[in-house]
Amino acid sequence: MKLYTWFFAIILLNSVQLAAQEKVEGMVMEANDEKKHIGLAGANVYWLDSPIGTITNEEGLFSIPYSKEYNKLVISYIGFKTDTLTIDEPKMVHHWLEPSNQLDEVVVEKERDAVQKAYFSTQNIVTVNSAELLKAACCNLSESFETNPAIDVNFNDALTGTKQIQMLGLTSPYLLITQENIPMVRGASQTYGLTFTPGTWVESIQITKGAGSVVNGYESISGQINTELVKPFTDIPIFVNGYANLNGRLELNTHLNHKLSDKWSTGIYLHGNQRTVEVDNNEDGFLDAPLSDQINIQNRWQYQDPEKGWVSFLNVRFLNDEKQIGQEQFNPDTDKFTTNAWGSEINTKRFDSSVKLGYVFPELPYQSFGFQASYSKHRQDSYYGFNIYDIDHESIYSNLIFNSIISNTQHKFKTGLTFAYDGYEELVNNQDFERVDRSVGAFFEYSYDDLEKVSLTAGLRFDTHNRLGNFVTPRFHIRYTPWEKGSLRGSFGIGRRAANIFAENQRLFASSRTIQLQGNGGEVYGFDPEKAVNFGVSFLQGFTLFERPGDFSIDFYRTDFENQVVVDWENPSEVVFTNLEGKSYANSLQVELNHEVLPRLELRTAYKFYDVKTDYQTGFLQKPLQARHRYFANLGYNTPEKENGAQWRFDYTLHTLGKQRLPSSNANIENFQFGDFAESYSLMNAQITKVFSKKFEVYLGGENLTNFKQDNPVLGADDPFGPNFDTTIVFAPILGRMVYAGFRFKS
Repeated sequence: MKLYTWFFAIILLNSVQLAAQEKVEGMVMEANDEKKHIGLAGANVYWLDSPIGTITNEEGLFSIPYSKEYNKLVISYIGFKTDTLTIDEPKMVHHWLEPSNQLDEVVVEKERDAVQKAYFSTQNIVTVNSAELLKAACCNLSESFETNPAIDVNFNDALTGTKQIQMLGLTSPYLLITQENIPMVRGASQTYGLTFTPGTWVESIQITKGAGSVVNGYESISGQINTELVKPFTDIPIFVNGYANLNGRLELNTHLNHKLSDKWSTGIYLHGNQRTVEVDNNEDGFLDAPLSDQINIQNRWQYQDPEKGWVSFLNVRFLNDEKQIGQEQFNPDTDKFTTNAWGSEINTKRFDSSVKLGYVFPELPYQSFGFQASYSKHRQDSYYGFNIYDIDHESIYSNLIFNSIISNTQHKFKTGLTFAYDGYEELVNNQDFERVDRSVGAFFEYSYDDLEKVSLTAGLRFDTHNRLGNFVTPRFHIRYTPWEKGSLRGSFGIGRRAANIFAENQRLFASSRTIQLQGNGGEVYGFDPEKAVNFGVSFLQGFTLFERPGDFSIDFYRTDFENQVVVDWENPSEVVFTNLEGKSYANSLQVELNHEVLPRLELRTAYKFYDVKTDYQTGFLQKPLQARHRYFANLGYNTPEKENGAQWRFDYTLHTLGKQRLPSSNANIENFQFGDFAESYSLMNAQITKVFSKKFEVYLGGENLTNFKQDNPVLGADDPFGPNFDTTIVFAPILGRMVYAGFRFKS
């Protein structure tokens, strides 16, 4: 740590001494009759026809380098009129944006990209907006990353069909998944939580690679995914989305928004999905996709007081999700806990609520404070054959943040306090696991930005936890611009977490494997808490080729585990949980090229290499079911938009996965051995959207168009109560080709 401390001190000392560069600074605000300074956080500010852009911070403040080469400054925000300002010299800009739903006409000179990369942020952030989410079915958050190479989507098991995500070669538990910067998918919801956020509720997604900010806690290790939901004030009054696919899945989403007064607006968001059709395309007797029924209701309130500078949000949501999996002939009323047929039910009830309160000092727009709090109650009752797994998780979270400057806006800081409570009650067959996790933390984060060459963010937080003890979490990010349209970044951070070993590995219950806990007397299930160091570098270069924009990026990240709960699947008759004895690391290399090859035809390509190894009981091995090589390509084309909004949209995506190491099956009899590696394969998805007007559109698409399927995904399917039954070795799709269609109505 002395080396990191010395490096940080040198960088900080050199950076604060850099001379100020020419820049345009200002504040983007929501228009109001009194012209009060009510900042819009996350507004896009960029020079027209250039890669130079930024986003406003929590108070609506921005800074952007000035160049005589560009003089048209575009300011945009979803739900507001996009404005273009003529700027001929460096100066301060205070600009109010008008809501689009109060205007007769909106003129947009240039649309922002559906996927945006920040050149001037210290963190490696990719922002995915709602236009990108429309390129695929995107029925829920777990299906929102098919057209973006930053996140890998894998299949969890051969029964539920649940898609799990990975970043930097690590599974989602090592990601901090937040909703409007409040931790959301964690604990009991780790396996199925991404399916609980409908895609139509999402306004944008921010994907951060590497260690995140200390403001959001200590758990982030490989990165952060933050979801911004649609806002009642800016979302359209009525939205209806219907979806159906040939495998029996039906879905309906409805948004109803109403402005109650100048200060209050509210929205009711309804989601329902159902699958009642039994599908067994591979004829092994087991359902390829679960029978399911989900009801998801959210009420969202937005309040703003332009006179006093207050802004707040209140969310309340209730969810009921039911799944049935197993053999086709399984009837829960007669076959539950019998050998008549193998089956499973997974029933989840969840209530969650959150509140966000922000205040911007009217006379000091760079100074503000915010308060975030959430409460959730998650109850899952489930069984898998004869295995019982029930979990009750109650969670409370709060975060108080104060923002201000040191001397001038080039030197900013955030500081605050965090409190978190998690109460768990788990029943695993006949054994009760009960625990309470409590933590209190304080943080301080300093940011410096000369707005042209160098910016850095350095944060430190101290937490006291009843199981993890007292610990310090450092995070550091730096950005350097060596030349025009280039951005070089580096990051370093430490993360800790208490692994929820059963909630995160529920697929193990759908097998005949015995469960072995070989702890060392630690505080969490008898194991030590996990701790890892993540560091990495990335480079982004924008370019213009054939008078059309593009960008090239390359990044490398490494995660070294000091402590880890290792899940060992190498013996086919058992799954063993142990504390790490030896080494465990994940290396991730990604090369990406994006270019508008023809007018309105965009190409994205990426190659990813993963070197993820852990010391298991049988040796130092590559992580199973992890492709070392992955290739991604996406082509998107839109026809010119007519005055009434009519146009065609076409999208095509290719995923190619290299060989995947399979857990050892040598101990099985010959009929149940499946080799050392799964061969490489490719998946192709496509969608066509016809927009008839600004109010109505229809779409038709397909996933896994070549109908590639894994052979024998359910081992021992003919004897599910026998010693060789296993549904956990899944490296490819189970369901095969899936064709879907839907519509969107806006009013």
